[in-house]
Amino acid sequence: MARYFKEQDIDEFRECFYLFARSGQINNLDELTVIMRSLGLSPTIQELVSYLKQKNGKMSFADFLDIMHQHSKVESLPDEVIAAFKAADPQNKGTISARQLRNLLQNWGEGLSMREVDNIFREANVNNNSTVRYADFVKIACAPVPDYY
Repeated sequence: MARYFKEQDIDEFRECFYLFARSGQINNLDELTVIMRSLGLSPTIQELVSYLKQKNGKMSFADFLDIMHQHSKVESLPDEVIAAFKAADPQNKGTISARQLRNLLQNWGEGLSMREVDNIFREANVNNNSTVRYADFVKIACAPVPDYY
């Protein structure tokens, strides 16, 4: 399973796994729930039950990596973000003004700083007076940061 994740991600998964699965394996639904949600995922209870059943109720770290790979195919952040933009786009234009986007990024949820938004806009080639095709913006903003070894 290591081939599906970057070394940095595996280290994060391992740290979280052993923090909550102190016996060295996941033995119940609560442990699996806490670990996956601590890693920022949002599996449903049905998914969690299914994952635990696949591993006969106990999960080693290697089994957990397998489950993380399976779940990463199910949970697609870019699709969810695009769906949220579409829900707020009553004319279904597929665009948002850069000013509105900046406001969303700075003031909703864990708001980003002005500098962080400027960096994202620079990376996505967005200027402050333009309109942004949100599908293109999400592809750029959600793209994995390349590993340079």
